[in-house]
Amino acid sequence: MQRPHLSERQRRSVRVLSTRWQRRIIFLAGGLTVGAAAVGLAQASDWAQIAFAYALQRWRYASFLITPLGFALSVFLTIRFFPNSQGSGIPQAIAARELEDHEARSGLVSFRIGVGKVLLTVLGLLCGASVGREGPTVQVGASIMFAIGRMSPRRQPGLILAGAAAGVAAAFNTPLAGIVFGIEEMSRAFEVRTSGLIIGTVIAAGLTSLALVGNYSYFGSSATMLGHGTDWLAVPVCGVVGGLAGGLFSRLVIAMARGLPGRLGPLIKRYPIAFAFACGLAVAVCGFLSGDTIYGTGYSQVKHALESGTRLPESFGVLKLAATLLSTTSGIPGGIFSPSLAVGAGLGSNVAHLFPSAPLAAILLLGMVSYFAGVVQAPITAFVIVTEMTDNHAMVVPLMAAALIAYGSSRLVCQEGIYHALAKGFLARAETERERPAGGEQR
Repeated sequence: MQRPHLSERQRRSVRVLSTRWQRRIIFLAGGLTVGAAAVGLAQASDWAQIAFAYALQRWRYASFLITPLGFALSVFLTIRFFPNSQGSGIPQAIAARELEDHEARSGLVSFRIGVGKVLLTVLGLLCGASVGREGPTVQVGASIMFAIGRMSPRRQPGLILAGAAAGVAAAFNTPLAGIVFGIEEMSRAFEVRTSGLIIGTVIAAGLTSLALVGNYSYFGSSATMLGHGTDWLAVPVCGVVGGLAGGLFSRLVIAMARGLPGRLGPLIKRYPIAFAFACGLAVAVCGFLSGDTIYGTGYSQVKHALESGTRLPESFGVLKLAATLLSTTSGIPGGIFSPSLAVGAGLGSNVAHLFPSAPLAAILLLGMVSYFAGVVQAPITAFVIVTEMTDNHAMVVPLMAAALIAYGSSRLVCQEGIYHALAKGFLARAETERERPAGGEQR
């Protein structure tokens, strides 16, 4: 039987159609895989925190041994086996999108780095670090999509963006926040050509998460809202306090990443494992002073405060901020999403003393969105995440206002968003490594 003859135009149409379906399958398969990975990391992280809490119950001073040794081990493994997996992972994903060289990208997002990120994030929580799993899920998601799409180098920036957005959506069960995060923070632009595929990837990751763990709100469901009159003054107060504190945190992290002036900066870079040990010891001190409340993500403390309407300890916000700063600058893998929300809740609990008639849960939400917006300087992502995580739509307007005020306040302290500022460091290192062989040949 003779095959039908296709014209050149028809063959071109078939190739285009085939390429489009191939792209859709890649994005769909990536979304399903990212969703499963996010659920796995979430379960492992919960088990790690339970194990650490059990160790503290058995021996009150266990953190003074486990935490510094765990920090040192984590940094050693990061340097030796999983370079570029330190910290949140979001700056690496941002930098990978901007790089054009395939090999340079693979140094920031790859299957090996994704595996290392999961293992070392769990190790950090196992030893009491004040870190979260959401930022790491972003790098894991970007790594998975990069690995799946290796055969299509031209599509890698879109794949990395989709993986990062799917990671946020699956980690928090917040699909809208994942899309907004991808637009506002990862790309800083709305890309018409890839927007549909990104949304499809987020949906696939979200459906996978729903299938495995069911539908849930991260911090439960809250129907709280502000009353009338003076209660609304809490919006600008929380916005300014949270924004300034978040900006200060970001500025300190960026300064540490770029190297402190004088002898201290080079000394830290020369002895990273010893520095991580010292940071872990300082985190143990913060934990001891807080009554063992500042370890891990801070999720259980904040959820209990929101649901029960009880205040967090007076020192919780400050000590959680210090522990998160130490964990972040130590060089261990781990994110700042959940710890930042916990710090914001602690600061909101302090501000609530000024507004005794206002519902405590409402002030906590304002503190959470304000500090988080101050840290990441992404106000839309901040209020969308908090709204979705608490299933509270009555607070949308005050949360939006507080996030915008916090963003403006944060910019007074820190001119750059933390993720993009840290991404510049990874880009500079990639450029240095790319030029090094050329310099050697010239000599």
